[in-house]
Amino acid sequence: MGEIISPTYLLYTVMLDVKKIDLHYGAAQALRNVSVQAKIGSITCLMGRNGVGKTSTLRAIVGQQGISSGEIHWQGERIDKLRPYDRTRKSIAYVPQGREIFPLLTVKENLETGFAPLPRSLRRIPDEIFTLFPVLKTMLGRRGGDLSGGQQQQLAIARALVTRPQLLILDEPTEGIQPSIIKDIERVIAHLRDQGNMAILLVEQYFDFAQKLADRFTVLDRGEVILDGAPKDFDEAEVRRHLTI
Repeated sequence: MGEIISPTYLLYTVMLDVKKIDLHYGAAQALRNVSVQAKIGSITCLMGRNGVGKTSTLRAIVGQQGISSGEIHWQGERIDKLRPYDRTRKSIAYVPQGREIFPLLTVKENLETGFAPLPRSLRRIPDEIFTLFPVLKTMLGRRGGDLSGGQQQQLAIARALVTRPQLLILDEPTEGIQPSIIKDIERVIAHLRDQGNMAILLVEQYFDFAQKLADRFTVLDRGEVILDGAPKDFDEAEVRRHLTI
């Protein structure tokens, strides 16, 4: 599976270090003093109820929303002033909530949109993509909008992997997905983690899914971190309490 991973030598165990960021939408403050880390070979799961700031945190990391204060570091370099495109070129891939595939493009064309941040020598779809998501190989000529929700989610993750990320950010990958494909996505995420060359930041509300995968929980409430650490350090009921309405 090594072709998916960028060959760049990984000097930093902590790939992503979000340090005490604040984020505002106009006069409304969405994040307060939020810190998150993601390390190579591990999965950090960012959790919390709807509207507590999970997606805002991801948007801040990838540059879709500017922060008011704090710092975001990637492989030891501060990146919070960089444009989104420049962050993508630093091997950061984002699978947004809702997938955002191109409905009128074919599966193959959707995958090829992942070529944009890559040098010409890497502008090909790795064979490993179809090992991870074999259904996509049978649908290369089908339009993205004709796929089921679960197939579109697999396509969105595969498109992110085409960029050879060292940080993979996933926003609610199980949302609206049938159980059989949730199992497939769980298997893929676990496999990518176990390769030991990628950091994964996962936003998830489905606790059982997160519990199986997470090496670290960061739980938000009202825009602030209220729990952070290894799952074994917390009582399951305490975590679940912060996920229910």
